[in-house]
Amino acid sequence: MQKPYTLHSLRKRIKVVFIAIAIIFCSLGVRLFVVQVINGKELQQRATDQWTRDLALTAPRGSFFDATGDTLAVSYTTYDVYVRGRQVVDAQTTAQKLSGLLELDYEKTLEKVSKKNVSEVLLKLQVEADVAENIYKENLAGIYLTENVGRYYVYGNLLTQLLGFSSVDNVGQSGLEAYLNDYLKGTDGYSYVQSDLQGKEIGGSMRYYVNGIAGSDVMLTVNSKIQILLEQVLSQAYTDQKAKAVTGIVMNAKTSEILAISSKPSFDLNEVPRDDLQVLFEQSKMKAVTDTYEPGSTFKILTVAAALEEGVTSLNDKFYCPGFRMVDGQKIKCWKTIGHGSQTLTEAFGNSCNCCFMDLALRLGVDKFYYYMQKFGLGKKTGITIQGESGGILMPKANVKNVDIARMGFGHAIAVTPVQLLTAVAGVTSGTLKTPVVIDKIVDVRGKTVYQPEVKKERVVSEKTQQTVNFLLQKAENKIQDYSFVEGYNVGGKTGTAQKYSETGGIAQGKYISSFIGTYPADNPDYLMMIMVDEPSAGAYYGSIVAAPYGKQFFSALFDFYNFPKDNLDIVLEEVIMPEVTGYSLANAVAEIKKLGLCYEIDGDGSVVKKQLPPAGTKLYKGQTVLLIT
Repeated sequence: MQKPYTLHSLRKRIKVVFIAIAIIFCSLGVRLFVVQVINGKELQQRATDQWTRDLALTAPRGSFFDATGDTLAVSYTTYDVYVRGRQVVDAQTTAQKLSGLLELDYEKTLEKVSKKNVSEVLLKLQVEADVAENIYKENLAGIYLTENVGRYYVYGNLLTQLLGFSSVDNVGQSGLEAYLNDYLKGTDGYSYVQSDLQGKEIGGSMRYYVNGIAGSDVMLTVNSKIQILLEQVLSQAYTDQKAKAVTGIVMNAKTSEILAISSKPSFDLNEVPRDDLQVLFEQSKMKAVTDTYEPGSTFKILTVAAALEEGVTSLNDKFYCPGFRMVDGQKIKCWKTIGHGSQTLTEAFGNSCNCCFMDLALRLGVDKFYYYMQKFGLGKKTGITIQGESGGILMPKANVKNVDIARMGFGHAIAVTPVQLLTAVAGVTSGTLKTPVVIDKIVDVRGKTVYQPEVKKERVVSEKTQQTVNFLLQKAENKIQDYSFVEGYNVGGKTGTAQKYSETGGIAQGKYISSFIGTYPADNPDYLMMIMVDEPSAGAYYGSIVAAPYGKQFFSALFDFYNFPKDNLDIVLEEVIMPEVTGYSLANAVAEIKKLGLCYEIDGDGSVVKKQLPPAGTKLYKGQTVLLIT
């Protein structure tokens, strides 16, 4: 007999049912919470991916501007072409028209437009607007255009190494385009269209656009007009001297701002030579920042500054040069092997006498010499905001002997980058060493400054030393009289010549680097310029003959362009004709050269002139330097 239900048992059963229902609803609640709150965004995104098809809208890269506001590089609208194979009606006709308009291979295009198992396939990036318009007019089913960004460099073959270039998908690959890519690239937008399960667009459905955010603009310290003048001179030097490469820098001497910087050979940034990667890499390098070299006599500016500051020499000091010095039992030659004889510091600096600068370095000693070299920023990076900067090479002080210091005194046994040396010279000529800068600031789309380089300053020489060095630079290049290097203008300078080293560490025979550093106005410089000719092969290699004339050419062009008034209106340079001295004894040739008011360099130890540069009959000005090869 079945046991009758009691009130107590009924309540128990109802309670169990309610508990079960509560558990079920709680489970559902937890599940809903997980789906809607925890996984909500992910599931929503997956649903959107299934219901829509999207194409990226590339954000415009930021622009480059020079110090005057002149535009250097801009972005412009291009178009990417995509195909959605499921929507293509006539694959062969579509492929035929597209391959012709886009200059693509027909078979490969046909293969892409026939693909039904993928949502979309890219046909070509960065198609110009006129081509995109022709594609649009064809009204081809399944073909889509989306906006992209192309890069245009206003001056083409100008600032090649500094600006650099970007890839076809707008990623910086060299120069500032790569170094500042995170600032320049912006944030991409998207275009959405609703589609069915097969990926076909639903006719009459809504389209959605998410606008991108343009990249930040970069304001440079470079002046495009000065850059053009510099690059014209570098191209001329590269051609005339049949050089491996030529590098130049123009710097504001008081602020260390880079006004112009370049190397030749180079290429048009609008037509990057991607077919030869070795050439592309070599011509993309900012040699003024990445490459180290033994500076030679331009380094004497730093040696004499240190010696003056330490009080181990003065303008009244006397030096005797027999053509060599014996240091640690080694014979170190002066470039003029017959010697300069007795000379003052001013004369020795103008003569670029190696013996004088060996003496100055040895007077300073290892500790003091290294103290000043490190104070001038040698052996470490300058901090300039350019990719791949080298810090130069300074021997460990513990390993340095007197013979090493003697060689360092005239710019051997030490390696610097061009920008490192010019920055140090700016520190001496202005008295204060400052971080060189090429970027003034970076500004976002709202006009807010998002980056400005940090400039460090340190007083490195006294005002007296600063003035004395500027005086020596003024006298060094004005051989006949003041204002004669560039007629009527107070330009100073120093030349340098250094041998190169092979990969094995030995001297590379017949390979030199010729250089010139110029200052204006010489007594208190605003402008510093440097030109460095790597492996000149036109017959000469001395800096005074190979590099200095192009320094003169640059300053002359600068003064003409800006209509700088002359510092001395009375000076008139006298023209002379280079005589024929080939075959003469060295003594007679030198006498003939001196009689005309010309300066000279001697290459070789012989007593008879075998060759002369320039050839007889060349028009020169008094004070210019000629080469006698014995």
